[in-house]
Amino acid sequence: MERVYNFSAGPSMLPLPVLEKAQKEFVNYAQSGMSVMELSHRSALFTDIIVEAETLLRELMSIPENYKVLFVQGGASTQFSMIPMNLLVNSKKADYVHTGSWSKKAMAEAKKIGDIRIVASSEDKNFSYIPTLQSDMFDPEADYVHITTNNTIEGTKFSSIPDTGRVPLVADMSSNILSEQIDVSQFGLIYAGAQKNIGPAGLTVVIIREDLIGKADANCPTMLNYKTHSDKQSLYNTPPTYGIYIAKLVFEWLKELGGIAAMEKINREKAKILYDFLDESKLFSSPIEKNSRSLMNIPFVAPTEELNAKFIKEAKAVGLETLKGHRSVGGMRASIYNAMPTEGVKALVNFMKEFEKNNL
Repeated sequence: MERVYNFSAGPSMLPLPVLEKAQKEFVNYAQSGMSVMELSHRSALFTDIIVEAETLLRELMSIPENYKVLFVQGGASTQFSMIPMNLLVNSKKADYVHTGSWSKKAMAEAKKIGDIRIVASSEDKNFSYIPTLQSDMFDPEADYVHITTNNTIEGTKFSSIPDTGRVPLVADMSSNILSEQIDVSQFGLIYAGAQKNIGPAGLTVVIIREDLIGKADANCPTMLNYKTHSDKQSLYNTPPTYGIYIAKLVFEWLKELGGIAAMEKINREKAKILYDFLDESKLFSSPIEKNSRSLMNIPFVAPTEELNAKFIKEAKAVGLETLKGHRSVGGMRASIYNAMPTEGVKALVNFMKEFEKNNL
C-alpha cells in the first residue's frame, strides 16, 4: 500500500529519503558485507558513523566547542533521574517550570534526590499556556533550572528562552529539537529522545557543557554518570548503533535541505496552515493560547466526544493516521515534526474542511 501521513507524536514518521537510503544500505553497508546492525561498535566503519553524526549535529546546531555531545539510551525518562544525580551537587536545590505531563514526571524523579521548587506553573489553566518568567524568579543558589521547551501532549512551547543568570538552564527538547534555531550557549544541558525529530526510538541525545560533567558523587551508578559517556565518546558500552546511523542520515537530510533555518521556515508555514484553519473553523477549535502554540504538536477538538471519535475513524480511512489526542487530554492532536511534508498538513486541512461541511 502507499505510505500514509503519520501524525503520531512518537515514534513519528521519518523523512522518506532517509528511509530509502537506509533500505538501500540495509543488507550491505559500505561494501562491508554486513548490515549496520551487525557492525561492531568498535569497528572503523561504525566509528566513522558516530563521529560524522556528532560532527553534523554540531554544525546544524552551532554547538560550541566547550559542549559535549553524548549518544545514550534510556529516553528522556532516564534523563529525569540522570540530571539531578549529576547536577544537584552544591545547594541540592533546583527550580522547575511546570508546563505539563513531562515536567511533572521530571520533577517527581528530581524530588527523590534534592529540594525541588516549582518556580512557575500553567496547571491553573490545564497547561494551555507557557507562564511568564522573569530572571528574579529564579533562586541564584539553585544548581539548575529545568524547562520543557515544547510540551508534546499539551501542545505548547516556549517562544523565548528565560534568563536564568549564572544558574545553568536544563531543557527537555525531545519534541522540538532541530525544528527551529536556538542558541545552545543559553543552556547548560539539552536532552532529547530521538523518536520525534532525530530518528527511531531507543536513542537519546545529550548536549552538555563540559563544566557540568564530573560532579556526580561516588554513589552515582556508572551508566547514569555523564562522565562515563563523555570519557568514552559514547562508547562505554554498546550504544544504539542503528539509531545513531539513522540519526546521521537525518542530519544529512537536514543539511541538504538548508539546515535548521530552512527547516524552521517550513515548520512555521506548516503550522500556520493548520492554525489559520482552526481559528476560522466553526466546528474545530484549539485549546491553546495563541502566544504559546507549538509548531510541532497541535491539539484540537470538536464540540462532542462522538464527533471526535468519528473524525479520527474517518481520517484514518483516508490515510491520515494517529490523530487521536493523548488519553490525558482527549480530542485530536496533529504532530507535524520535521519529516511531515507540507502536503500532509494540507491534506489534513482539506479533510477537516470536508468533515466540517458534512457535520455542522
